[in-house]
Amino acid sequence: MVMDYKLTYPSGTATAMLINSFHTNAGAELARQEVSCLGKYLSISFFWSCFKWFFSGIGDSCGFDEFPSLGLTLFKNTFYFDFSPIYVGCGLICPHIVSCSFLLGAIISWGFLWPFISQRAGDWYPADLGTNDFRGLYGYKVFIAISLSLGDGLYNLIKITAISIKEMCKIIISQKDLPILEEVLDNKSSKSLLEGKKRDGVFLKDRIPFWFAASGYVGLAAISTATIPIMFPPLRWYLVICSYIIAPALAFCNSYGAGLTDMSMATIYGKMGLFTFASLVGSNGGVLAGLAAAGVMTSIVATAADLMQDFKTGYLTLSSAKSMFVSQLIGTAMGCVIAPLTFWLYWSAFDIGSPEGPYKAPYAVTTRQLAILAIQGFSELPKHCLAFCLVFFVAALVINFLRDVAPKKVSQFIPVPIAMALTFYIGASFAVDMFVGTVVLFVWERLNRKDAEDYAPAVASGLICGDGIWSIPSAVLSIFRINPPICMYFVPS
Repeated sequence: MVMDYKLTYPSGTATAMLINSFHTNAGAELARQEVSCLGKYLSISFFWSCFKWFFSGIGDSCGFDEFPSLGLTLFKNTFYFDFSPIYVGCGLICPHIVSCSFLLGAIISWGFLWPFISQRAGDWYPADLGTNDFRGLYGYKVFIAISLSLGDGLYNLIKITAISIKEMCKIIISQKDLPILEEVLDNKSSKSLLEGKKRDGVFLKDRIPFWFAASGYVGLAAISTATIPIMFPPLRWYLVICSYIIAPALAFCNSYGAGLTDMSMATIYGKMGLFTFASLVGSNGGVLAGLAAAGVMTSIVATAADLMQDFKTGYLTLSSAKSMFVSQLIGTAMGCVIAPLTFWLYWSAFDIGSPEGPYKAPYAVTTRQLAILAIQGFSELPKHCLAFCLVFFVAALVINFLRDVAPKKVSQFIPVPIAMALTFYIGASFAVDMFVGTVVLFVWERLNRKDAEDYAPAVASGLICGDGIWSIPSAVLSIFRINPPICMYFVPS
């Protein structure tokens, strides 16, 4: 994913840019300009996010995040620019086709498909259901997104597996050891090419042995199989084993998607596992079993994508892959203590899950509702939902096949299915933000390609990091119940 596919992993790349900016060679003019550019846009992003906070009020309907910049009609279908520096920055880093795929997916789903299905309310599904009820329109959104992303991920899983087996056979036949990297800069080699060879050499030299990864995974599976049924009796030991067997394939799909889009769909894969295991167990403890199985699968799938972001950062900073892995182990161990304490703090201080409170915990409510629905089986899904899922699953396979067989001048315009899938579920606003970013990059490249290549990653990193840093004081203000003083919202005149 890092070396062969050269996936972007925008957050990992932004982190690497930030780290590298502090470790550049003295006297390098370009490096100083990049650091200056990164710092400038980090400051702009931070103070802009701070400014937006004052107008965000209480609830989810206030502020620039709900700004109907394209009109109220399109706003109802989530088509608006919400002034998010993070997603504009992602648009500057991601390839043009990825950002355009986001927008195409938003147009197909929120522009045509969801309005079409919503007109069938009362026929295909009950019209009086809530917006987060899986028996209604929300069920179409979630499961069609899952089908599209699974089709894309599984296609690439099979493809990469086949290529990997082929290459491994070649290596075994030709030689036992990897060739030693010779740092020879001839007349045809550029400095950037030499740096790329250095990164490849460091990345491969200190890689994690396969036997260690395999034995570690089997050992953790054994521990989980023994302990989880004690904590959650409805989740039988053989179901835990099934979770550990299925999870690697889903982790691969999620890591591949995160490399393209910077978004982890671990919660969606977790919901898929929840629905499956809850329906298997049935009414006698199915809700608890489904939620516990979803916890197992979500942890595995999300951790894989997070570690890939770290590997991308390590690759770009010439850091040891083993050190990145050990660092995540330390962070995970700390999280085992910090996360429960943080949950206890919020649970003690606030009314978590209250529909009228500031912490509604919508994912907790909808996930439990999905577990209850799953007990009845897939037959409880809305009408034609499975047919739609099959169509989009096949479409993802066909699109990927066309991307591989078509000439490069044609394939570069074929969309990426997994990028389209995210907008089916999340909404169109962040696709608009990323499209703005990619348009800025496109114009910049036409005006001055060299400047765009030199400074676009620094600008994007600054935008992403500045907005991310603001989340820390924002969380502190929220914990101390300091609310924004103004609620800015829009209504028809």
